Amino acid sequence: MFAAIPAFAQSYNFISGSGLGTTANQAGYDTAGAPSVEALIGNIILILLSFVGVIFLVLVIYAAIIWMTAQGNEEKAKKALQILTDSIIGLIITLSAYAITSLLISYFWKQ
Repeated sequence: MFAAIPAFAQSYNFISGSGLGTTANQAGYDTAGAPSVEALIGNIILILLSFVGVIFLVLVIYAAIIWMTAQGNEEKAKKALQILTDSIIGLIITLSAYAITSLLISYFWKQ
């Protein structure tokens, strides 16, 4: 019942396969330089990862400011260390997920 059935998927070009390119050409739009759906999704992922980097930088600066203004207060120093640790762990998880996904996509895309 749960036997593995291989799926042989073909590459699908959304613009030409859906008729969207033909409709756009008839309407007078130039689709020669239009990016594919895959390229748009890749750009969205790149933008989101850029925001993750900016958020990480802001959190590190915030933790550094708390640490420098602690003035011997142990609770503020622990809070700053916790923010810094959590932000580094979050960045590692995000970049690891991106690296694994990129590796898998590049491996299976060639075949």
